[in-house]
Amino acid sequence: MHALDHYGLSASHGFLSRREIDDIALPPEFDAVEDAAAMLPDYLASGRVRHWLARLPLPDVAGFVAEAAEAELGVAMLRYGFLAQAWVWGEEVPVASLPANLAVPLATLADRLGLKPIMTYQHYVLDNWFRLDKAGDIALGNLAIDQHFAGGRDESGFILVHVAIEAVAGRAIAAAVDLVNAAEAQDVPATERLLSELHRALAAINAGLEPMMTACDPHIYFHRVRPYLFGWPGPGIVYEGVEAFGGKPVPLRGQTGSQSSIVPAIDAALGVPHGASALSTFLDEMHRYRAPRHRALIDDLRASRVRDIAAAHSGTREAYNACVGALAAFRTAHLTLAATYISAQAARAGAEGETGTGGTPFLTYLARHRDDSRAAFLH
Repeated sequence: MHALDHYGLSASHGFLSRREIDDIALPPEFDAVEDAAAMLPDYLASGRVRHWLARLPLPDVAGFVAEAAEAELGVAMLRYGFLAQAWVWGEEVPVASLPANLAVPLATLADRLGLKPIMTYQHYVLDNWFRLDKAGDIALGNLAIDQHFAGGRDESGFILVHVAIEAVAGRAIAAAVDLVNAAEAQDVPATERLLSELHRALAAINAGLEPMMTACDPHIYFHRVRPYLFGWPGPGIVYEGVEAFGGKPVPLRGQTGSQSSIVPAIDAALGVPHGASALSTFLDEMHRYRAPRHRALIDDLRASRVRDIAAAHSGTREAYNACVGALAAFRTAHLTLAATYISAQAARAGAEGETGTGGTPFLTYLARHRDDSRAAFLH
């Protein structure tokens, strides 16, 4: 395994962007886009968001893509990702096409960054934060988000709990890389020690879920946050002006926690098996929605021999099973939150609540994910 820095990651930030968004400025030709993004909560409240977004000029995105640094490209992608979601879902009746002034920049930026031309977890969470006190920790109480849809405390809280978990997860990812290297070297004592270190980091990740109910009210999440997060699976939508798509609808999944790289990276390091199923097919698809360097890390971790080492040594096996148990506990807590925030709210509203923002039967998939973790215990 390469060192963590090879993948653009660190133990302090995990999969979060290394540069905070309030320190990144786009060139002047994007001023109208920045202004629209800042006004997005007001445009959505007007009920005529498309009226305002249709006025945006189309800057020289090709020239920008050729010259800009990756951080600036990421911020531009974030802005256009949010604006595109607002265009499709921001009025009472969704539409099946994106105008060229949104579609062309979104597709051009996505192609340069190796991402899908839609808002993903990368933009919604990993790039969308900054510290209020730059000398302080990346932790709740010292965080704010930069880009909103409707705005408000609950929308911010929902995103920031994820940001805080991603920061804590940096320790787990660092331990996972060292763990895979130790197992490759057949260093049993180091493997056992690093499994214990990983278990402590996983416990911290699990604790990071606890503030969610306080940070974001389930009713507000369901009615004011979630509606903007869906994608366009099925027939997809037309990206006007994007020659590469040939005027045909492009189906894409919506932003979902399944696009976070934390659990797939730990799964890969531990060698947790997932048999062929609709869930594994979906997870393979979500892998393609991640940033290229995040995908590369997970792919490299999949060569792990940790499970083989643990199976052959009783002390290591105990430490391994503790990590698997922590993974199962995380997935159980996630399943409970999903039922509370989506299924229960849908039942109260008399609405459909069996499909997640990624377009899947999320409760079925989350339960299968939990069961796969439990089945990975070594006996």
